Amino acid sequence: MTADPLSADPTAANRPYREVTDARGRVYRIGETDRDILGHSRKFMVYLPWIAMMAISVFEYAYGSAEDTLSHAHGWTQSNTFWILSVWVFFQAGIAFPAGWLREKGILTARRAMYIGSGMCLVGFLALSHLSNVWLAILGFGVIGGLGAGLVYATCINMVGKWFPERRGARTGFVNGGFAYGSLPFIFIFNYAFDTGNYHRVLDLIGCYIMIVVFGCAFFFKDPPKNWWPADIDPLTFSGAQKNAESLAKNPPATKQYTPKEAIRTGMLPLMWISIVMTAGVSIFGISFQVDYAKDVGFGPLVAASSMGVMAVINGVGRAVVGWLSDKWGRKMTLVFVIVVLGLAQFGVILAGEMKSEWLFLFFAFLSGFGGGAFYPMFAALTPDYFGENYNATNYGLVYSGKLVSGLFGGGLGSMVVAAWGYNGAYALAGGVSMVAAAIALLLQQPGHSSSDALTPQPQPAG
Repeated sequence: MTADPLSADPTAANRPYREVTDARGRVYRIGETDRDILGHSRKFMVYLPWIAMMAISVFEYAYGSAEDTLSHAHGWTQSNTFWILSVWVFFQAGIAFPAGWLREKGILTARRAMYIGSGMCLVGFLALSHLSNVWLAILGFGVIGGLGAGLVYATCINMVGKWFPERRGARTGFVNGGFAYGSLPFIFIFNYAFDTGNYHRVLDLIGCYIMIVVFGCAFFFKDPPKNWWPADIDPLTFSGAQKNAESLAKNPPATKQYTPKEAIRTGMLPLMWISIVMTAGVSIFGISFQVDYAKDVGFGPLVAASSMGVMAVINGVGRAVVGWLSDKWGRKMTLVFVIVVLGLAQFGVILAGEMKSEWLFLFFAFLSGFGGGAFYPMFAALTPDYFGENYNATNYGLVYSGKLVSGLFGGGLGSMVVAAWGYNGAYALAGGVSMVAAAIALLLQQPGHSSSDALTPQPQPAG
């Protein structure tokens, strides 16, 4: 037995394990089951992050439904409410990298990150409820609430990637989906049971709900040891359950554990970052302007509201579906497919508006919601596929930080384009940006693998 100084689990040395090395030099730690480490099945590391993600989804996907009431209650302009959400997006995405760095340095455990995040989420909603000064609301909801939600989001996504290195697509997509459709009850609450007479009570209760749910889930969070690999699957031959072998053939493990600097030097991480900047920008544009566009075209308020509900549900369900699909098709091609669908949906929205067709508008809202969410779990799964699990919190934090820029040009610059070119021009530009992002995604290639490489590693004696 070899002690592992990098282990995230201080009791790991008391359990038998061995390390094997594949032909490219990647080390796998095998022998310990999930129950040995956790005391229960690793499936809990799917369901608990999923529940926590549903809890924080109200921040982004339901906020738009509350804007009118908040404006009347606090005396804010539409621009004020827009910038509160934009600042939230900025800090929610921006905390991913520093939080990942702190986790991998051993300064911040996954459990502690969740605890801190739950408290900050509560502060965010209390600020939205009780602070009429827009700058204080931006500080409370946008900065503190954004940091809190970002801590929870990043921790949940990275947890799944670490515990399911052999079949992460479906699990990552499932967990990520909760971040969208978890907002559905709150969309209805904000549309039908939220007014200037009860907004204090509603927002305070939502903040308490988020804190309790996230805090409760966090109690069971625990990272696996570095280099951990499921005991029932041979990492050298991929022998084991057939479904796992098929997924690994399509999505082979990273050739080594890349540090952030090494991942950047491969050139693949910067390409991912550029692609997510463009794709997330289009997604945020759709979320920000779909209801306004529907009203501008002359569709009724029910169609406008329904299109947003459809987008939220399909946005979340689509993440789970493409996660499963990526285990069958391969992560890269699934990502390209999703981005192309998102781009085509933007042109479809223009067509529906020109034809004044409500059913066609809802159909393309469906496609936009699917494409506008499904790329997130693809990047979340592709990052450890390319760069390994040991530094995934930091590496994915770098990739996800692209949403920082997306939040600005998807909303802020999007509104400027709408003002200058109209909705049709803005949607056409968004569709074109998606197609460029898809072309960039086609350039992605797993570091250490050439196109002529076999998709499975060759056995090598343990090292």
